[in-house]
Amino acid sequence: MMSEKFPQKAQEIMNERFHRDSLISVATIENNIPYVRTVDGFYEDGAFYTVTYALSNKMRQIAANPTVAVCGEWFTAHGTGENLGYVRKPENEELANKLRAAFAAWYNCGHVDEDDPNTCILCIHLTNGVLLANGARYDIDFTKD
Repeated sequence: MMSEKFPQKAQEIMNERFHRDSLISVATIENNIPYVRTVDGFYEDGAFYTVTYALSNKMRQIAANPTVAVCGEWFTAHGTGENLGYVRKPENEELANKLRAAFAAWYNCGHVDEDDPNTCILCIHLTNGVLLANGARYDIDFTKD
């Protein structure tokens, strides 16, 4: 995903900052009221991923209105949330393995119950964002050409 819309330097900074366990804030909206929470996120190829619970308020709100906002470490963006389903679904295996590795410090310490089919992967497909680094501002369009 290299283009003028997403400069190489900005891609490198995004990977350096977020291609690991990263605390990010995720904002949703319900009844014109914004809700924000901090989650452990993992960035890859224009999207953030987190392991969460399908029956949580965040997932209920995203199901009703998938438009979300995220921020963390001098980065803010808009995106679309998508429930990728049960973490153990065969089609989630490769991604789930990446998330288990990224979140290894806490994943198996009682925070995640993979036996519960409501344990799911949230994908936030980024659409646009602003990244600040070393005195530079990058206005990023994450949409594909």
